[in-house]
Amino acid sequence: MDRVSAFDEPLKKLLGGPTAKVMAEHLDLHTVGDLLHHYPRRYEERGRLTALTDLPLDEHVTVVAQVEDARVMMFNGGRGKRLEVTLGDGHGRLQLVFFGHGVHKPHKELLPGRRAMFAGKVSVFNRKMQLAHPTYQLLDAGADDEAGATEAVDAFAGKLLPIYPACKQLDSWRIAKAVDTVLPSAQEAVDPLPAALREGRGFTSLPEALLKIHRPQTKADVAAARDRLKWDEAFVLQVALARRRYADTQLPAVARRPVPGGLLDAFDAKLPFTLTDGQLKVSKEIFDDLATEHPMHRLLQGEVGSGKTMVALRAMLAVVDAGGQAAMLAPTEVLAQQHHRSITEMMGELAEGGMLGGSDQGTKVVVLTGSMGMAGRRQALLDLVTGEAGIVIGTHALIEDKVQFHDLGLVVVDEQHRFGVEQRDALRSKGKQPPHLLVMTATPIPRTVAMTVFGDLETSVLDQLPAGRSPIASHVVPAKDKPHFLSRAWERVREEVENGHQAYVVCPRIGDDEDDAKKKGSGKKKAADEEGDKRPPLAVLEIAEQLAKGPLAGLRIEVLHGRMHPDDKDDVMRRFAAGQVDVLVATTVIEVGVNVPNATAMVIMDADRFGVSQLHQLRGRVGRGSAPGLCLLVSEAHEASPARARLSAVAATLDGFELSRIDLEQRREGDVLGQAQSGVRSSLRVLSVIDDEEVIAAAREEAVTVVAADPDLEHLPELRLALDALLDKDREEYLDKG
Repeated sequence: MDRVSAFDEPLKKLLGGPTAKVMAEHLDLHTVGDLLHHYPRRYEERGRLTALTDLPLDEHVTVVAQVEDARVMMFNGGRGKRLEVTLGDGHGRLQLVFFGHGVHKPHKELLPGRRAMFAGKVSVFNRKMQLAHPTYQLLDAGADDEAGATEAVDAFAGKLLPIYPACKQLDSWRIAKAVDTVLPSAQEAVDPLPAALREGRGFTSLPEALLKIHRPQTKADVAAARDRLKWDEAFVLQVALARRRYADTQLPAVARRPVPGGLLDAFDAKLPFTLTDGQLKVSKEIFDDLATEHPMHRLLQGEVGSGKTMVALRAMLAVVDAGGQAAMLAPTEVLAQQHHRSITEMMGELAEGGMLGGSDQGTKVVVLTGSMGMAGRRQALLDLVTGEAGIVIGTHALIEDKVQFHDLGLVVVDEQHRFGVEQRDALRSKGKQPPHLLVMTATPIPRTVAMTVFGDLETSVLDQLPAGRSPIASHVVPAKDKPHFLSRAWERVREEVENGHQAYVVCPRIGDDEDDAKKKGSGKKKAADEEGDKRPPLAVLEIAEQLAKGPLAGLRIEVLHGRMHPDDKDDVMRRFAAGQVDVLVATTVIEVGVNVPNATAMVIMDADRFGVSQLHQLRGRVGRGSAPGLCLLVSEAHEASPARARLSAVAATLDGFELSRIDLEQRREGDVLGQAQSGVRSSLRVLSVIDDEEVIAAAREEAVTVVAADPDLEHLPELRLALDALLDKDREEYLDKG
């Protein structure tokens, strides 16, 4: 076998068809290399018992424990048999149960004092944790007498027992046996780290690291292996990103410099406020990028309400000054219309170029969405192709083939994570040369995630709120434990309205028949943390009706959700913005970009059904004017549940970066890197985007140095090989994230 093919060998050749099939279908492991990179999740010290006190409910677990008691119980008048086994570890107890014909073997083997490894799904019966029909492996098997048993345990003790990520069909120890079969192939591992880097940082070799991660003798072995393998993951990914950034610097673009005395200067002169230092600093970074002859690729992340739209608008005006056009891509029609409204209001007569009463220095600002009437659409398309419109704001309708630009110079993408790669690239391909790109997000991203997920973009951060923004008070309302708190919440909404303000009520669901049918059709709803989840999530249409008849009777209440006709949605938003609606009951369609400074209160129903960053986004819709904001998080979740802890964290801080860290710690990292890593065959295994900031930052620096010296990695064939393994060969563009 040559060095490359050992890792590409299909598992079915070495392990047999049935095992290989389970590994492929349930663990996504297909080759020897896949299995060698399927690392243990943790290690048991064989001489020590595992803690049984905090097993996660409904999860497949592996525990090492000692049998304390085993008894056969009869039921159904003696027709049925049940074996109940009690395990202990000195801290807690766990019940095992076997039924029917399945009791014979464990009854003979699971004798008091025996130690074994058990795997199964944790459930609760009679308020006790239990594993029903677990698989098990005796750890002192073959020891017939007491002395022999002690000897076997002693021989066993001190060694580290790897516990692998497993599935119902394949236990951890069966995976361990399969790893034993393929482990000799670790010697064939091709080392991606350049020799100088490896030696300079004192890393163990890759074959040795693979051996130590799977079969460590000591904890030091595990630490050395993890350190090395973390570096591989971080470095290979950062090299891929650095090559992407390098390739972008080689593309041609038209430099776009603002013209003195032009549209941008005229706009700045009529601003009724001064820009924050943060806005000026970020604007300078953007203008410097726009002035170069290769495309800008910049991520602008800023807190909700930090003035990102203002920064983006000034960049668009600079490009129009320089003779180009700018396009802003918004994820929803509501947001596209909102941006169009706020931008034309900010620009005034400067947005009416070529129109009666418009400014000589002005340009035309058009909107383009899928639901527009034919006449309006035809006119917008004409304005774009002739160059009459300098700025266009639209949804993915901008991407359609029919849409042609006169000279597209800048693409601004709002809320990056809602667009796929292909959509972003399709819009960029409409320029004569690649246009500059500015990506905006109001979801604060920890630095490590920015370096990993958005590593092909330079990052600018707006963390200063403009003057005149008000603080937002947030509180959790425990509707189940303290119903009077919910009554008080509706009183607070009424008080805000009586003081001349407006309010939002947000629900997770729309609640018409189609919605309910969809819920039933989708089958299993992912179980969340609480028993309260047995009822369907609260719905906009039902809550709006209850409020209108009950606690908010007499107020002007309207609904807004994604299945309304776009004209109706726009009409409701216009009237809400104009103060003609007191309370807007909506889905998360209002999550991003909706700007009504007079709205001061928000009640989020079933708040535990939303993610941390989503709650933060929603809350950012209030407190946008001079009056303080109020956000009430209504939940039936139990006080001690993870869901309530999440809500308390949101209520405790307005710092989006702090919340994004909490969010990241509470979700599995795979969810965070999820779609951004589409095209990657395997996501991170030992590298943690929460804990390994230093590793990622150092790997990024090394990667930049390596790529600058050898962009095509001609002198580093092993690294090139590792890149090919990481990326789908057809789609290296996946790094231009969506």
